[in-house]
Amino acid sequence: MSTFALKLGKPLCFFDLETTGINVATDRIIEICILKVFPNENTEIRTYRVNPEMHIPESSSLIHGIYDADVAKEPVFKEIAPQLIQFIANGDLAGFNSNRFDIPLLMEEFLRVDMDFDLKGRRFIDVQNIFHKMEKRTLAAASLFYLNKPLEGAHGAKADTVATYEVLKAQVQKYAGVPYFDKLGKESLSIKNDIPVLAEFSTMNKTADFAGFIGYDEQGEEIFNFGKYKGQTVEKIFKMEPSYYDWMQKSDFPRYTKKILTEIRLRGLGS
Repeated sequence: MSTFALKLGKPLCFFDLETTGINVATDRIIEICILKVFPNENTEIRTYRVNPEMHIPESSSLIHGIYDADVAKEPVFKEIAPQLIQFIANGDLAGFNSNRFDIPLLMEEFLRVDMDFDLKGRRFIDVQNIFHKMEKRTLAAASLFYLNKPLEGAHGAKADTVATYEVLKAQVQKYAGVPYFDKLGKESLSIKNDIPVLAEFSTMNKTADFAGFIGYDEQGEEIFNFGKYKGQTVEKIFKMEPSYYDWMQKSDFPRYTKKILTEIRLRGLGS
């Protein structure tokens, strides 16, 4: 690993998931690795194999190399969930495509076993978003581009997690002070060795639920990002059509999305 250090006010937890598939609402974790980086630069890494309690499709196994037999005797998620929460503790979260996939799927697993892992007060750094904004490639290409070495063991949770940590450090060094121009030519904040700045820059579209069903308008109010009420505020629609909340709760939306919807509904009832 390089000698460059990220400036951290609290631990930053890099993590990667291997799963049965890519549906946040229905697929399950079969492997998770967490690399916890402390403000003093010390690191601690843990990897868990998980019995998903469902068949792993062959199409997924061909990607990550994990088959049903490999996890048949591993603990189920409910058994390792307390360890994960304790290990992550109050740390910020980082990953590669983590804002759209890993974080919402992890939250889905916690809620499935009735464990409310609190995301409030945390920063979320998506290294893929930084990479796509600045170079637009994949993790393997990122490793080659930033670290000048191929990604060994790609699609293994540990290899991908460590590579993501290394790539972020290289990104911060490479782009420090480099201006970013969006599609309209507007210049925005440049990358710097600062977690709030990295979290802001690595967020493509700020959403309330990570999965992207609930966004924000210019006033910071939650709005629907889909369907017949797209662009309208959630609180207003729930007051106008309460049955829409009931329909969403009964439909195949991620549990974390439903949790956020419930918070908005209760807030509206109290106002």
